[in-house]
Amino acid sequence: MTRDRAVEEQAAAGRPLAGRRVAEVLATSTGGVGTHVRAVLPAVRAAGAGVLVCGAAATEELFGFRRAGAEFVPVGISAGLAPAADARAVLQLRRALAGADLVHAHGLRAGLVAAAALRVPGAARRPLVVTLHNALPEGGGLKRRVLAAAERATVRGADVVLAASDDLADNARRLGAPDVRTAPVSAPALPPATVSREEVRAGLGVPAGRPLVVAVGRLHPQKGYDVLLDAARAWRHDGGPLVAVAGDGPLQQELQDRITAERLPVVLLGRRDDVADLLAAADLCVLPSRWEARSLTAQEALRAGTPLVATRTGGLPGLLGDAAELVPVGDAAALAAAVAGVLGDPARARALTEAGRRQAETWPDEAATARTVVAVYRELLGPPGGVP
Repeated sequence: MTRDRAVEEQAAAGRPLAGRRVAEVLATSTGGVGTHVRAVLPAVRAAGAGVLVCGAAATEELFGFRRAGAEFVPVGISAGLAPAADARAVLQLRRALAGADLVHAHGLRAGLVAAAALRVPGAARRPLVVTLHNALPEGGGLKRRVLAAAERATVRGADVVLAASDDLADNARRLGAPDVRTAPVSAPALPPATVSREEVRAGLGVPAGRPLVVAVGRLHPQKGYDVLLDAARAWRHDGGPLVAVAGDGPLQQELQDRITAERLPVVLLGRRDDVADLLAAADLCVLPSRWEARSLTAQEALRAGTPLVATRTGGLPGLLGDAAELVPVGDAAALAAAVAGVLGDPARARALTEAGRRQAETWPDEAATARTVVAVYRELLGPPGGVP
């Protein structure tokens, strides 16, 4: 059988990417972006494509792309501005992308490096897809202007921009992106809790009758943990909740110093792989972020039946509807009052739990998200072997 005939038969058998090679590119990631890339790999491979993942070496250790059947090539794409490192990453990525038919960059940093790596004089043009997972940080100054210019150039250079929330999509259109589509990122289903509520609470030192509030996410300025600590001052009295924060990141020491100095009822747990157990043991989950697209933590909390208090920002209102208590960004007093209100009103907590599960049923699952990605690849690459 000839290769062309084999490709035709694979296409007919539901393998629309047969014979193609797709490269997934990401910068340093410890959370949602890496989780998303890992989640779509099986569907891309099932569609017949060979998959290459390029990113920081630590992402392979965290997410196991090779275990999902992908080839992995370490490329040092940093999370922040680093011109010298970026130049090296462009050269590394250009070599790694030899033989790739399509490149999908996840995040602005990865998109910027991928677009530069694909600009090879005399070479055939290859499609570039960029998924926007995050908004630029607020503020001004030179760094913000450089990032804004990079964002504009990246989205304009992409064949398709996939945006994780409507506000990201609207911004990309304003910047001149030629083809923008909202493509929600779904949280992988959490495994069932394996430890009882009582055991988790005992392990955290939570006495019977004391509420437990859980926050999950990287210790980064975007996540608003400084506002959470401000709110926690209201909970220092006897009977106030204990706040357990699962995650690591650059603010760990700064936050711990505040917790210690102000004697706040907050414990930093570090990075955890038992989020399902923590959510099942919690009376409430809190998400104080300054901005989110489709927070994986918010999705996990509602699916777990844990009442949620979150900020009204980015894609969260559309994601959550009336299934969470929403408060203004940066308002510690409103956050403290909302948490106290839900914890002090069992009927309200039950209503949020029920509304959360109903809302979660309306979200696309991982399989639907992956099908969207595969359809975009098929559209840009055309049929395998020219088969219609």
